[in-house]
Amino acid sequence: MNEAAFFDLDKTIIAKSAVLAFGKPFYREGLLSRRTIVRGMYSQVVFMLVGADETRMERLRESMLSLVKGWDHAQVASIVRETLDEIVTPIIFQEALDLFDEHRAAGRRIVIVSSSPEEVVGPLTGYLGADDFIATRSELDADGCYTGELEFYAYGPYKADAMRTYASRHDIDLGASYGYSDSITDVPMLEVVGHAVTVNADRDLARYAKEHGWESLSFTRPVRLRDRVPVPSGQSAVAVGAVAAAGAGAAAIWWWLRRRDAALSR
Repeated sequence: MNEAAFFDLDKTIIAKSAVLAFGKPFYREGLLSRRTIVRGMYSQVVFMLVGADETRMERLRESMLSLVKGWDHAQVASIVRETLDEIVTPIIFQEALDLFDEHRAAGRRIVIVSSSPEEVVGPLTGYLGADDFIATRSELDADGCYTGELEFYAYGPYKADAMRTYASRHDIDLGASYGYSDSITDVPMLEVVGHAVTVNADRDLARYAKEHGWESLSFTRPVRLRDRVPVPSGQSAVAVGAVAAAGAGAAAIWWWLRRRDAALSR
């Protein structure tokens, strides 16, 4: 049988939310307004500062889906193609890429498992040099716009279910495989594999890991990925998806505007 290393994305491979990072380009291109930012600000800031549990994640999911309903897939795709290298390269952890190298040398398949939309995770998978991904899938209508519904939500126990299905399809021995994540919500994902490792763990996950004897790592060193792998083509860098982009982007834009306004007032 084969072995694999399953990596969460946000705060594990990269230093922040993948979709959060695209907030500024969305605002610049008119997908997010100041009014939308203010309306979504409270829940997003709470999520950023306090972290994610099941209740917060559900509220966040509902808010995001409502906000992005009706967005045009092609327009979002264009934004991502033009900004992927600019947005992602400054926030990748060197330690994560070093682990990629170690697992690849050991013959393991590298799989990114993220609740972020597949339109983000897919391009990032190739960009980061991973082999495959599991991510959230959004529903599109006949005109290519987001309906505000999901086909699959890669979160919590659903991540674990998807990993089992993936392992069966690719003849992967989960007991000999590795899992990496930062969040307590990913305990089901980490319990699926034989080697669970926390990375920059939140308080609850750190406690859980200590109780279960899991290895814990801290990633701190950013790296410019363009020095290691080529930038993906336009075809591979498809749209940022509906699920989390707008809501998380709202928080990023709010922070950015506040910082800019403060600077202008000096």
